[in-house]
Amino acid sequence: MFHPVSTFIGLRYLRGRSGDRFSRFVSFMSTAGITIGVMSLVTVLSVMNGFEAQLKGRILGVLPQAIISQDSGNTALQATPPDFISQMSNAGTPEPVVQSEAIIQSPSQLSAGLLLGIQPSQHDPLETHLIAGQLSNLKAGEYQLFLGHTLARSINVSLGDKVRLMVTSASQFTPLGRIPSQRLFTVAGIYNTGSDVDGQLMLTHVQDAAKLMRMKNGQVTGWRLFFNDPFVVSDLSNEPLPDGWTWQDWRDQRGELFQAVRMEKNMMGLMLGLIIGVAAFNIISALIMVVMEKQSEVAILKTQGMTDRQVLAIFMVQGASSGVIGALIGGGLGIVLANNLNQLLESMGVVLFSVGGELPIMINPIQIAIVIALAIALSLAATLFPSYRASTVKPAEALRYE
Repeated sequence: MFHPVSTFIGLRYLRGRSGDRFSRFVSFMSTAGITIGVMSLVTVLSVMNGFEAQLKGRILGVLPQAIISQDSGNTALQATPPDFISQMSNAGTPEPVVQSEAIIQSPSQLSAGLLLGIQPSQHDPLETHLIAGQLSNLKAGEYQLFLGHTLARSINVSLGDKVRLMVTSASQFTPLGRIPSQRLFTVAGIYNTGSDVDGQLMLTHVQDAAKLMRMKNGQVTGWRLFFNDPFVVSDLSNEPLPDGWTWQDWRDQRGELFQAVRMEKNMMGLMLGLIIGVAAFNIISALIMVVMEKQSEVAILKTQGMTDRQVLAIFMVQGASSGVIGALIGGGLGIVLANNLNQLLESMGVVLFSVGGELPIMINPIQIAIVIALAIALSLAATLFPSYRASTVKPAEALRYE
């Protein structure tokens, strides 16, 4: 459809005549609108991707991403996990885990949180967030506890202090009434993920947690799975499990948070996408003005043998060129702006975090390619109606008064 003659004339119309400043201005504004829209969308999506990735690393890197357990709630501990569990865990060998809500008490304060009994290893995600203590020192029978720095500060404890853990789900009846299972633990480590997990999660050895929970010897809550992408749990949760086994994952505790982040990213994308839509309407209005101005020239081209499809191609080339140029330049500027956004804000004296830090940036090439492709497609669609109107010009009527 895009005959070389049509392409040549369309690009010539895009530049405009040297004396036609208004047409050049309208064409420039159409291209600038696409550029600004794509640049803003690429930059904002890169920042939102960074925040989402940061949350995944800080929250889902420490919390169990998924736990498979038996229906009774107590799973028999084996030397190796069942084969179907090992096949699901694609980022590490499944590990036994004990999980329960617990109350922690210090000499001055009382708080509640999530108790997690783990098998310490050098590859545990918590290892990279430790600011005091070593996970390798966590040994069975010593009743040691690792706390987030927010929780440690709120109950006013530090390394070596004694705290009391109470688990109401493992309470027992006594002559004095129902008393929760409790025991003194020693604070052996403090971690910092920079998220609300620091104020809730408490970690100890899996055997010590099982004893506190009054589990039988050789029993745990279930098997902890590890994934390269925690969001795969939405697909894995639909896979059938053998009879007597149940699935639970991080969505039970943090699902609403990530849904809110994803919804916010989608809404920001929609709002900035409207900028591209407005720019596309500018292409429509600019092309309509050009078609009205060029009616006599179109009529002359038709009298010289140019077909309706070739005339249609002329104005599609002119309008789509603005979209292609604007989308490519906008995508490039968006990448440059996203990579240098923190330095730019710092040079302008803008402080976003009172305790330091910077915006997380994560550029997704596939996402940027989709944005550019959609901007070009929208620009191309915006040229259809004006181009069709130009192709229907009747030479006799257009040249009647010439």
